[in-house]
Amino acid sequence: MNSETDEVVTYEVRGSVAVVTMNRPEFRNAQNSKMTYALDAAFARAVEDPEVKVIVLAGNGKHFSAGHDIGTPGRDHHVHYENKAALWWDHLDRAGGDQRFARESEVYLGMCRRWREIPKPMVAMVQGACIAGGLMLAWVCDLIVCSDDAFFSDPVVRMGIPGVEYFAHPWVMGPRAAKEFLYTGDRFDAAKAKEWGMVNRVVPRAELETETMALAEKISAMPQFGLALTKKAVNQAEDLMGMRSGMDSVFGLHHFAHAHNAEVGADSLGGMNARSMKEIS
Repeated sequence: MNSETDEVVTYEVRGSVAVVTMNRPEFRNAQNSKMTYALDAAFARAVEDPEVKVIVLAGNGKHFSAGHDIGTPGRDHHVHYENKAALWWDHLDRAGGDQRFARESEVYLGMCRRWREIPKPMVAMVQGACIAGGLMLAWVCDLIVCSDDAFFSDPVVRMGIPGVEYFAHPWVMGPRAAKEFLYTGDRFDAAKAKEWGMVNRVVPRAELETETMALAEKISAMPQFGLALTKKAVNQAEDLMGMRSGMDSVFGLHHFAHAHNAEVGADSLGGMNARSMKEIS
């Protein structure tokens, strides 16, 4: 077993499976930029390792992820990181919509698209909260195994914004379920997620790791190049169903909503903060 600990992400190889774990449990694994780039580095490491056949994405502690960091002491939206996903200028010396578009094109939409194209199967292992930006992390994975105590929500419409940046909702759960999910902002549980087709398996919390690793190991017995081509084939089919172009159009609406909020209200988030979003979700 090979393991390495990073401040916000851990990386471990178990046989032919790389386990990448978000490691900010005290903040429900809220995703700051440091975590984003640590995840990207871990995924790149797994891709480059020929012995790794499958990647498992997990969250340390009680919850998978409470979403994007909009209020912890480690929030680092003002820090420069070298762009990996978007060929665009840095956000730091920009203002207004220019700044928001530059940053979110890179760390939110761009990174998720980059990770969706990883040529090795990815399995999300989800427990507890999977909220807003946490959904994006689970959705870029090919399969989702969740515990029976997992719950999901995208309360971003309460900000006046049409859902998270990686707008996969209509494809991962169907249009009518997506509308109910977004219009209400309500949580839904693991059973509902399975009913809507958003997750593959629901298992008891005590069995989550065992079941996820067993699935990953079963997949790892398949030919590596065959898995890569099969993943590309299904992703291409999704894109032919309009996923990529639809996401582009909604990203524009997302930023129009940010700009509207900034023009008529206190800020681009519609006056919402980490505390108020936590109370809602």
